[in-house]
Amino acid sequence: MNYKIVKIRSNHSVSKQRPILIIYTGGTIGMVQDATGSLVPFNFMKAMEHIPELSRIEVELTVISFPKPIDSSNVSIEVWQALGYIIHENYDQYDGFVILHGTDTMAYSASALSFMLEGLAKPIIFTGAQIPIGMLRSDARENLITSIEIAVNQRNGRPLVKEVCIYFNLGLYRGNRSQKMRSSTFAAFDSQNYPLLAESGIDISYNEAALAKPN
Repeated sequence: MNYKIVKIRSNHSVSKQRPILIIYTGGTIGMVQDATGSLVPFNFMKAMEHIPELSRIEVELTVISFPKPIDSSNVSIEVWQALGYIIHENYDQYDGFVILHGTDTMAYSASALSFMLEGLAKPIIFTGAQIPIGMLRSDARENLITSIEIAVNQRNGRPLVKEVCIYFNLGLYRGNRSQKMRSSTFAAFDSQNYPLLAESGIDISYNEAALAKPN
């Protein structure tokens, strides 16, 4: 695939910026309504203009966009292989990874990558949205901003999260213990057999006993 690549720098000095790679695969987060009210794919690079808050995070973002947005229902093994390849090729260059993905098959992709990329020492955070990023009540902004904050969060120079996760609607879930349960509310995901890894409120509160601790 010929990926589109764009870099976004924050207002902070370069020395303070931590590099994060965002991989946009498709999904509702990058859709817009056409003249008939139907959702159609949008240039996600333009969608980033709807989140000026990103410039205030101490992070340097690189965005890799799939050449053609993939509908969640069309995600295949080839897409998982492409994601694994991108992360493998860029693993040493970035402190963390955020994957923007359609919600219907997000849990499947997160689970697949968790087994493909064993022994991670960095965070890979899947997120998306129930409402497109350019719409008034979109949940995309909070999901994306907090996913990036989790991806850059470190303690003693090392990432706090070292596994594949899903962040959605104020909760961080283990990727291979997650399931989409609802389509009509922002609280789309649950983890019925594993506790939340973190909850986002005024601060991000981590359940450190539940976080993966790879050697």
